[in-house]
Amino acid sequence: MNLQFIHDTKGNTTGVFIPIEEWQSLKEKYTELQKEEALNVVELSSWQTQIIDERLNDYYANPNSVESFDDMLDDIEKSL
Repeated sequence: MNLQFIHDTKGNTTGVFIPIEEWQSLKEKYTELQKEEALNVVELSSWQTQIIDERLNDYYANPNSVESFDDMLDDIEKSL
């Protein structure tokens, strides 16, 4: 199994990345994983989906009108 361990800035292991092919294989072998995964699926409501669709459509119509996250934070910090 080709696992990749995720570490925080102090070097502590905080997570594990499992390649999707291996995850699928584990789910077939351990059916409880399938049940657990199904419990953790979050469905968006129709109004949430609508807002996301509107924002994506705005972005696709005007891709040059967006500001980077870092630039936006800089602007906010300057205004404080």
